[in-house]
Amino acid sequence: MWQAFKQGSKGFAFLSSLVLLLILWWLFALGLKSPAVPMPLDALQSFVKSLRGELLLHLGVSLYRVLLSLLLATLLAVPLGIFLGKNPDIDSKAAPLLYLTYPIPKVVFMPIFLILLGIGDSSKILLITLITFYQILVTTRDAAKNMAKEYVFSVKSLGAGSWDLYRHVYLPGCLPAILTSLRLGLGTALAVLFLAETYATQTGIGFFIMDSLSRMNYEEMFAGIIAMGLMGFFLYVLLDQAERVLCSWIHL
Repeated sequence: MWQAFKQGSKGFAFLSSLVLLLILWWLFALGLKSPAVPMPLDALQSFVKSLRGELLLHLGVSLYRVLLSLLLATLLAVPLGIFLGKNPDIDSKAAPLLYLTYPIPKVVFMPIFLILLGIGDSSKILLITLITFYQILVTTRDAAKNMAKEYVFSVKSLGAGSWDLYRHVYLPGCLPAILTSLRLGLGTALAVLFLAETYATQTGIGFFIMDSLSRMNYEEMFAGIIAMGLMGFFLYVLLDQAERVLCSWIHL
């Protein structure tokens, strides 16, 4: 009964937030009285209409780019982050390189990636992967570095080797931080995706939005914005559900 109540409360909170957002949008559009900000109903109708056209294709392309980028960044950053956090001596030697390269805005490399890899998916995926890689790496490394020593000593006392420590102590212990970094990286990935898809490309939500803007089709432009927002919401919910499954002890 308690679980059903919690699920009902979450559903009500989501519905209330959606209604509030639509009301604020309606009030803003009503007060502004500009064709650049259409009424919510007009934008939603355009969204449904666009889904029957090219929008679904652009949405699929953008979703593919974001998912693959986050997957690659996670596969590369998590093992390296845990390794650095577990080995302070190696981390102290790698830290200067990390501190020097992390603050550099990676979007400045986009023209180079476009020249080297072309205007297809590869350049965009590499750019998003590079940016989210650092966010996941730093968070994972800090989580592994701050792992409670009691957990490590207790597993070692049972005869666990290095691989056992990675698998049964560091990876489960770092998972909440890893998923948090993925949530943060998701917002960055979507922002970079939009930027990358506005340059020399004809696919993706970013292209769809800017193409609609160039044609002054503002309702269609907002249809693209709604699509990108829903994509981000879907991925965020997916990460939230992954945390409930992989880190079930947090929600006990």
